[in-house]
Amino acid sequence: MADHEHITVERDGAVVRITMNRPDRRNALSEPHLRELLDAFEAAGRSDATGIVLAGAGPAFSAGHDFADVAARDLAGVRELLRLCTRLMQTIHEVPQVVIARVHAIATAAGCQLVASCDLAVAAESARFALPGGKGGWFCHTPAVPVARSVGRKRLMELALTGDPIDAATAADWGLVNYAVPDAELDKHVDELLARATRGSRYGKGVGKQTLYAHLDRPEDAAYAVAVEVMAAMSQTPGAREGMASFLEKRPAVWTD
Repeated sequence: MADHEHITVERDGAVVRITMNRPDRRNALSEPHLRELLDAFEAAGRSDATGIVLAGAGPAFSAGHDFADVAARDLAGVRELLRLCTRLMQTIHEVPQVVIARVHAIATAAGCQLVASCDLAVAAESARFALPGGKGGWFCHTPAVPVARSVGRKRLMELALTGDPIDAATAADWGLVNYAVPDAELDKHVDELLARATRGSRYGKGVGKQTLYAHLDRPEDAAYAVAVEVMAAMSQTPGAREGMASFLEKRPAVWTD
């Protein structure tokens, strides 16, 4: 794995573990930090890994955008920074691997955006989530995009307008994370969920994830148009053929991808 200043990246069997490592800045997302995250996700996406875990080191998962970076920019510079951040969120959706957020402590603003953009998320019971722009001067417009798609309109409005944090149990109830678990069991639950989410055909899982994102926000007829064509095409792949054959022959499947 390449050397980085603001993150660490390690390969653990079939899993790539990306850890934000700016504890002194509460993993605030400066431009260099965002570029390292984007590079790491793109590299992991090109690899033969089946899963990616995104975590944070230190007292926060991520405190969102680095205001020292933002405040030094003019309009064009802030637009460029937000587009870079958006590209990172889109890349998390585009990579074929299952991406799971391991959330401890606080995830605010663009940090909360990161959690909502991951395919899955497990939070420690002590974790907190917020879109604090609602009680400040810079509203959380871009973080609200994936959060809205996770929690729905009314809950998004409460988060965005009040700026108040919610606890991990509430985040799980609202759909922002999959599970809220005891702090001491966070890694165990992350690994267990990732193992369940990555079993089966690697190729089939990657296409499946990308197709879900392609139709989630489309009207029902358009969503079916996408899903029918992809599902028909995928029925001819080795993974699908092996899955059906193993079921019909009542034997364990043997995945070659």
